[in-house]
Amino acid sequence: MSEAAAAGSAPTHAGVGPGTVAKYVFVDSPELTAADLALRAYEIAPAVQIKETCFGLVIAGAEAEVDRLVAEIRKFDPDRIFVKDRGFPPGDERRCRANLGGARPGFYGHENEMRLVRYVSSGLRALRDPKKADLLRAKPKREEEPLSPERLSAIIEES
Repeated sequence: MSEAAAAGSAPTHAGVGPGTVAKYVFVDSPELTAADLALRAYEIAPAVQIKETCFGLVIAGAEAEVDRLVAEIRKFDPDRIFVKDRGFPPGDERRCRANLGGARPGFYGHENEMRLVRYVSSGLRALRDPKKADLLRAKPKREEEPLSPERLSAIIEES
């Protein structure tokens, strides 16, 4: 057991410590891939740990540098790049799928979120410039009429 663990303080993993953060960067852009984003991120903030993933990037480092990097890379496609906090740095053995065998816990949540961000992107583009928005993609398809209160009552009665 390390001294930090024995003393009751949180151990540091892969450079995580006070003043550091880890974030997910999701990209859903037809003009920008995760690989493109990773190359640009390395140029902007070489001191930040960057890991390319199927959905974008996982980045970790000093909070000020990570925040600066996020601000800069969001400029590339602000309506299609999304960022959220992550509790663990890239490659952390507690969350890395290489150590856990199979999909990482939370991956399926990301997969679901990525289906939804397209609608958010379309809405953001519509706010900026309605001519550029893909409004058809943002409209949910409805195959039947909304359920009326009477029909709902009938369904409840039947069961």
